[in-house]
Amino acid sequence: MKLFTAKDAKTNFGQLLDTAIREPVAISRNGRQVAVILSAQDYERLAAFEDAWWSRQAERNEAEGLLSADESEAFLKDLLDARD
Repeated sequence: MKLFTAKDAKTNFGQLLDTAIREPVAISRNGRQVAVILSAQDYERLAAFEDAWWSRQAERNEAEGLLSADESEAFLKDLLDARD
């Protein structure tokens, strides 16, 4: 993962975007990492993975009798709405 300081990211924004298309880019401020820039494709892949993980958790809960299908769906909807 490439590392840009916040100042370099601001000064070289085009280069930052070009780099982020190829690999994640960490942004540091005052010597500590504060953000990671991802390509849109990487972000979509991570979001799909997270959605699949939560779906699997809901299926497990339902199989164990912890939540009904409707309760699982409502739970996931609330989580996804909170993310937006």
